[in-house]
Amino acid sequence: MKQLVLDLGADQAQSLDSFEVGQNAELAHLMHQFAGRSSREHFAYLWGEAAAGKTHLLHALAATPASRYIGAGAPESAFAYSPDISLYLLDDCAKLSPQAQIEAFALFNQIRENGAYMVSTGPVPPAVLPVREDLRTRMGWGLVYQIHGLSDEEKIAALTHAADARGLTLSASVLPYLLSHFRRDMRSLSTMLDALDQYSLETQRPVTLPLLRDLLQQANREEDDEA
Repeated sequence: MKQLVLDLGADQAQSLDSFEVGQNAELAHLMHQFAGRSSREHFAYLWGEAAAGKTHLLHALAATPASRYIGAGAPESAFAYSPDISLYLLDDCAKLSPQAQIEAFALFNQIRENGAYMVSTGPVPPAVLPVREDLRTRMGWGLVYQIHGLSDEEKIAALTHAADARGLTLSASVLPYLLSHFRRDMRSLSTMLDALDQYSLETQRPVTLPLLRDLLQQANREEDDEA
């Protein structure tokens, strides 16, 4: 049997349209306004659990013109204000170093002075974020949204829609089993759906529970080999 390498860490194209909205309709609308620089508010802070979609949204916004994505480990130069950049995207603020917090504080001030935009993210609300008090205050300048993760029913609905778009027919037990026996974030689940599609084509077998079990066993073997 041909080995299928499941690259669960691979970066996939991320867009606002591919963000699974779930209970985040108001937030999704706001992100489209930030993409068009049409929001009345110039600052937004997004918080939520890991894999809720915070980085997905920032990467999607970073694809718009005159944007800059700033990760927690970015160099000092990334925090320098530029008149050519109208949208700054500061990710995972809880991991900012003491020096990066100083740079971020200065950047917030310059963004406000020049009418630019900023979306920042963290795992908790600004009020309890483990950063400098003056930086916490600035992260609360604009709108603060909690990103709600998808329920199991919403994940199944999203994966079913993605399978239908591929012309892929899944037996009824496949997706509930996948949610119970595999990583639960949508990025990994979507990657597994791609792998199921490929595996089904290569083996000329329908996507049923036995096929999924075979693929999951292979994925576990690959992870064990890499360990």
